[in-house]
This record gives sequence, C-alpha cells and structure tokens, in this order.
Amino acid sequence: MGLLQQNQQQYYSGGRKSFTGDGTTVNFTVANSLNAFPAGYNRSNIKVYFDDVLQLAVDSNGVNFAFSYSNANGWNVFFATAPSSGVTIVIDVESNFGNYQYVTLSNIINNFMISYVGRDKLINNIDRVDVIFHAQRALQELSYDTLKSIKSQEIQVPTSLKMILPQDYVNYVKLAWKDGSGIEHIIYPTSKTSNPSTIKQDSDGNYSFDVDDDTSVPIGERDDTMNLIDGIDSDTWSTYKGTTSSENQDDTYWAAGGERYGLDPQYAQTNGSFYIDEIKGLIHFSSNMSGKTIILKYISDGLGQQIECRDVITSVGVGGEKTNVVETICGEEGVGPILHKFAEEAAYKWIAYAILATRINTPEHIVLRFKKEKFAEIRKAKLRLSNIKLEELTQTLRGKSKQIKH
Repeated sequence: MGLLQQNQQQYYSGGRKSFTGDGTTVNFTVANSLNAFPAGYNRSNIKVYFDDVLQLAVDSNGVNFAFSYSNANGWNVFFATAPSSGVTIVIDVESNFGNYQYVTLSNIINNFMISYVGRDKLINNIDRVDVIFHAQRALQELSYDTLKSIKSQEIQVPTSLKMILPQDYVNYVKLAWKDGSGIEHIIYPTSKTSNPSTIKQDSDGNYSFDVDDDTSVPIGERDDTMNLIDGIDSDTWSTYKGTTSSENQDDTYWAAGGERYGLDPQYAQTNGSFYIDEIKGLIHFSSNMSGKTIILKYISDGLGQQIECRDVITSVGVGGEKTNVVETICGEEGVGPILHKFAEEAAYKWIAYAILATRINTPEHIVLRFKKEKFAEIRKAKLRLSNIKLEELTQTLRGKSKQIKH
C-alpha cells in the first residue's frame, strides 16, 4: 500500500551534489546527519563523475573512492587521490524522488490475495503463481495505451547509420534529432526502402553454398553449407545510405518555386527519414542523419526491469504467535515492476476478471460484471493519467480565436 519507506531527511538528502576539486581535498561531505541515509549505504549506492565522466569505485589499482559515514565528516565520499584542481565533481546519490506515486507489482499481488482470495470471498482459492501471471499481463496491457510508459534513449548516429533497438523495446513513439538549441526535430519513417536478406550468388547468378569461394575445388565438392548464405548488408541498404533522397535535401526542397503541387505531404520535410528492421532489431537512418544526436522515445511493457519473481516467507511475531508473511520479490535486488497509483484499481479488476473468465463454473453474470468494471476502471485511469489541468486547457483554447490557414 501507499506507505512511506523513508523519513523526510532520507528522501530529500538524495540526488546530485556538485563540488569543485582543489587538488588537496579528499573528503567531500554529502550530508551531515547519520539519519540522512539508511544503514548499509556504500559506494554501490552512488555514482561519481569528474567533468561528466563516470569514475570507477574500484579498478585494477584498488579502491578509488568510498562512501560512508563518520563523526568528523558525516556522510562523505573519500577519494584515495585528491581530485585535480578545477575538476567538477558530481556525486549522484541513489534516490527515490517521486516514487510515492507508484505501487510495486509485489504489493499489487499481495493486496489482491488479501482482498479477493479466501473463504467467503469472490475467489475461494487460487495458486499464487496464477495471480503473478495475470498481474504481469495486466501491467503489460496497461502499459501499452493507459500508463505513462514512454521511455527514451539518446545516441549520436554513427557512420554505419544504424541504431540498436533498446532491450525492453516494444514499439516507438517518435524519433527526432536535436539541433544546437536543444529543440527536437521529428524524423519520419519511410516505407519505400528496406534491408532485405541478401543471398550469395555465383557468377552465373545461381545460389551459392560455397562459403570460402574455393574455386580451385571441383564444383561438385565446393558446398560448405546446406543453408543459404545471408550477407550482412543488402545492396538496397547500401545504396540508400550512400545517397540523400530528394525530400531530405534543403537545396531542392523549393527548387520548383513553390510549384510542387503533387508533393506527398509525408515527403515535404527535410528532417531525414528512417526505417526499422524488426528482424535484426536495428533502426536505419538516411545519410543526412550521420553524426547527429538522435532521441528515440518508445513504449515498453513495464516488465523490462524484471528478471524473476520469487516468494520470500518471513515469520512475524513473538513466541507461538508467529504469522508467516509471503512477499513476492521481482527483479534485481528486490526492485520489481511498478504501477502508477491512478491505475492500481484497474489492475485489481483486470486480474479478477482474467481469473474468473478462465475458471469453470463461474456464473456468467459475475464474469460480465467484472468485465464492465475492468473497462470502467481503465477508462477512469486514462482520464486521471491524462493530467488535464483547467488553467492549462484554458490557455490553450485562447488560441481558437486565431485564423487557421491550410
């Protein structure tokens, strides 16, 4: 449930602290109070940057810095060697800023088991693993079109004009390139090219199964493989990246003096183009994107940070009055998937409907009831997460008095 896991001091002491090296100081205080961070915080809970370059806590030469508490220096970072004079030191302490707006999937599962499962309740009994499965499915489906699940990556396009799809990628929202003012310019997809599988052929145009081109060997003995040989890049892709299509050239954009009446609007831009090779997991860019900073905004399913879920049973109580408490731990270090609290009730109704709809002997009116409740809660979650503010909407609607030209 929505219980605070930190006191206010621990919450607000996190974040980034900036210092400047003087060539002699080795201790940099992050917080003075012992209660600023929970016990057990160490160098694994922080990141240290010198002039925006991440530093290793431990390397082949030994320990470079440590993060701990002492009476003399409070919570501090101690460097084995004093940072150089003038260097900007940024200490990024692990924080949970804004985490109160979310509830973990582990808590969703626990709350559902308490509220919906048991004697004289809607679901008499069910295996916990079934609830975990339906909770994960609920999080996935809610992530696609209800939750604010847009993630982003920024890279500089290499000369290969390729970008690897993120590990937890499901679909893209938009791609853009950044100009010198930090403004994003949307890049549009092209459907007129691709990177098909290229098949190796011999001089006569026949499919070749000869890997090492050992032409000195008799033809009947040259086969090195029984599978078609697929090259790295197709000639189609090589040609596309080696030229700049007309819609992406500034000097030809208005070359006809405004007389390009038949121009397809999807090509009426000079920002560049891209296409996604779903099979190989790569984004291909047009040649004018080389060297530019690209921002990819994409949708994940909310489960990307999860590795596994396991039940941890803890005995709570004193003497013979002990109770076993089951906690579902998902992901690395117990940090599992999270869900916005605006959609928490939608998740419960989703799980309940999914369970009831897949069980035999469940009265149809009960199934239909929870189907309606599920859609109602999802609709309510969408409205809440749309984050419509009256003042902001009013300011936007003031533009309706302006003349719109097409």
